[in-house]
Amino acid sequence: MLSSDKYHVFPGILQNMCKGLFAVYIQGAEVMICVAVSFLIFTAAGCGNSNKPENIDFKDTVIQPETKKDGKNSISICIGAMITPEEGYAYYKALLDYIGENLYIEVNFVEKVSYQEVNTLLEQDKIDAAFVCGGPYVEGKSKFGLELLVAPQVDGRTIYYSYIIVQKESKIDSFTGLKGKSFALVDPMSNSGKKYPDYLLKQIGESENTFFSEHPYSGAHDTSIKAVAEGIVEGAAVDSIIWNYMSANKSSYVHKTKIINKSPPFGIPPVVVRPDLNKELKEKLRSTLLDMHKVSKGKRILENMRIDKFVIVEDSNYDSIRKLDKETADR
Repeated sequence: MLSSDKYHVFPGILQNMCKGLFAVYIQGAEVMICVAVSFLIFTAAGCGNSNKPENIDFKDTVIQPETKKDGKNSISICIGAMITPEEGYAYYKALLDYIGENLYIEVNFVEKVSYQEVNTLLEQDKIDAAFVCGGPYVEGKSKFGLELLVAPQVDGRTIYYSYIIVQKESKIDSFTGLKGKSFALVDPMSNSGKKYPDYLLKQIGESENTFFSEHPYSGAHDTSIKAVAEGIVEGAAVDSIIWNYMSANKSSYVHKTKIINKSPPFGIPPVVVRPDLNKELKEKLRSTLLDMHKVSKGKRILENMRIDKFVIVEDSNYDSIRKLDKETADR
């Protein structure tokens, strides 16, 4: 039986997956960057997907956020696997190497398991920047002044959607058809993986506890997709960017699922920085990301991650998430 406890790991096939949210520190004479990466690595026993992640060794770049120095010349980032699922793990390493080479800094990783932890570290100045979901950005902006740096542009747009998915052969063809079924959520602060299904439930006078038989947190969008594909849960709310990426790469998991509901557009997961970050360091990081698509090496990395380029976005790009928050505020 599935548990709805926070961050419960699915039983069965998904026990063979290693997942986490990684904060990455880049430290050196001038800059330090923290990057959170949500990823999956399959063991041989648990994988039926032909897309194998490259074996990337980060053992030489691990540090705990609590060990961060006074940070006079440091910065931090959080890369969630919103754009690229499991096989993109190697591309995150390439992105970090690229930033390090351009800013002449050393990269180190910190493992974290939730958006809340990342926001807390940003608020406490233990990390300096992050690639986060729109939900954590909106909450952090309101709570402690979290700032936008840039955002990825994907397929010419800076928006994404929440997809409600079920198994391809399922007779369920609407959200209401999931009554009494098991349903995977992603993270308590995930806009597409938690807040949008909350909104749908409110529209019909229900809650997770009254509507679903089980509603575990998977911790990652591709974990939720695989859980639905393998029949571990009967439905899930997932990020459109990851579902579309896996579909384009002919993932056997995605092709075992179908979309039964699509949300309105939301602001794409952005890159954010803590409000009191040194201006010079902040601009240096921003310029590096904004110019990536102009450099052959940077362009290749972005193409592999299915990102057109990084662009400047306005805070208003996330008003649709704020609206969703207000409409579900009394839950």
